[in-house]
Amino acid sequence: MPELPEVNFVSNALDKIIAGRKIIDARLIRARLAPDTDSSTFAAELSGATVRVVHRRGKHILIELNNDRTLLTHLRMSGRFLLLGEENEDPKFAHAVFYFEDGGRLVFDDQRHFGLMKILKTEQVSLAKEISKLAPEPFSDEFSTEYLRNKLKASKRSIKETLLDQTKICGLGNIYASEALFLSGIDPRKRSHRIAGKRADILHEMIRRVLNEAISLGETITVVPENISGSIYGAGSESAWRVYDREDRPCPGCEHPIARVTQAGRSSYFCRRCQRS
Repeated sequence: MPELPEVNFVSNALDKIIAGRKIIDARLIRARLAPDTDSSTFAAELSGATVRVVHRRGKHILIELNNDRTLLTHLRMSGRFLLLGEENEDPKFAHAVFYFEDGGRLVFDDQRHFGLMKILKTEQVSLAKEISKLAPEPFSDEFSTEYLRNKLKASKRSIKETLLDQTKICGLGNIYASEALFLSGIDPRKRSHRIAGKRADILHEMIRRVLNEAISLGETITVVPENISGSIYGAGSESAWRVYDREDRPCPGCEHPIARVTQAGRSSYFCRRCQRS
């Protein structure tokens, strides 16, 4: 599932290529993509509106329109956007299509059918259940060392599980949680409330470091309008991963084989020697 850097890549790409364009028609093909809106309402709410800006909150993409509506999208496992011309056919798993006044169309394609769209009043976006429960953005002033210490102190779950909880730490997923814990020297199985003081402050710094590294790398990748997906970024950053998905390969710190354990149904990768705290 795309994490904050991948979603940031997609939202920035969309902002560059669709901001300022007018939607003349919107077609909802798969009803469950937007379970709160039927196809006729979907078209009525979006048709005739111009895209003002595209941005994100956590792992959600927010397409803000000039009619006081915002289209919230979560890519989930395999969602992607494609900007296509008249000469291109819709992909096999097209679930929504947005037609622009100046030609071309934006298609949302989702092979695994887990994506989500929701139309919100722009002034009420922060109140939506998907947004209101999110923790502060990791680069915001609210995400302070004190904030992280307090959240860790209040949780008896493993630190890996806490980092994946979007109501506690926003934007991290399996990849960057594993990377941040490695750089912090913390065993992913350690209980959150046992991580305090300087070690918690180091973790705070490493969370920001791995996210910033990934976002910076994403800025070097050329946007391909015909395939704007989080996976394009994940594949490009694979060689930069220190421990994620590197089971039995040498640790970059001590060359001991990277271990993998399962936590809450997810794989955690770590070095038994370097991550003893």
